[in-house]
Amino acid sequence: MRKSLRAAAAAAACVVAGGALYGAGAATAGQSSANSTREPYNIGLLVKDIDTYYGTALDANGVYQASPTSQYAKDLARIDADAKRYIDKAAHKAHHRGQKPAVVFDIDDTLLLSLDYEKRYNYTYNSASWAEYVNRADRPEVFGSPELVRYAARKGVTVFYNSGLNEAQRSAAVENLKKVGADVNLDPAHMFLKDAANPPAYLSGCATPGAWKCTTVQYKSGTRKHIEDLGYDIVANFGDQYSDLDGGYADRTYKLPNPTYFVS
Repeated sequence: MRKSLRAAAAAAACVVAGGALYGAGAATAGQSSANSTREPYNIGLLVKDIDTYYGTALDANGVYQASPTSQYAKDLARIDADAKRYIDKAAHKAHHRGQKPAVVFDIDDTLLLSLDYEKRYNYTYNSASWAEYVNRADRPEVFGSPELVRYAARKGVTVFYNSGLNEAQRSAAVENLKKVGADVNLDPAHMFLKDAANPPAYLSGCATPGAWKCTTVQYKSGTRKHIEDLGYDIVANFGDQYSDLDGGYADRTYKLPNPTYFVS
């Protein structure tokens, strides 16, 4: 379930306040509770903090963009540098052992930035407006992430995508990823999207045709298990939500910053 800024204001405030919370490690590190007994952080101030963190500004086309010199960009750069060092070592070790290393990327706000949508809709979510936004296929990259995809591929690591986008949004997602330079393995065998009408057999415990009951963690961890069942070792899993990372089936997880919404 995607929660608005208002529903998750306290959690987002904790994230904005400390860039050190992001990076490699346990998926639950730095995660705050929504059951605070104190007055939550003021929403108006929180929005200002988020804008400062991203360096939010309108570009010449009237689109809200993050600044490449923002704290957000700096946090991403630190994560990317660590991830590249790790992927290099993990790939070398895996190939030496005759294993098939893989990396898994979420898409929304891990590879494609949705800041403009969040700003225009005041950090709320509507399925119709979100679908229209995704289908425009013009989101900018999350700084450094497409290069990380290409880096992993150059190291002989197979790239997979594990996204909460649905099957109807596949063509738009592929088009957008190509635009930002993440043009690696964008075929159905490597890009896993939600298919509520015809869910895969490996999710049969929580999804049957026309009856999708999987939580985000069940869907994403179940998909990672499927990838490992295909013979791959997932050396790293990247996502902007803890629910992208929880549930196992990855040697290391990387939490990318996103203080604008929370997916449980």
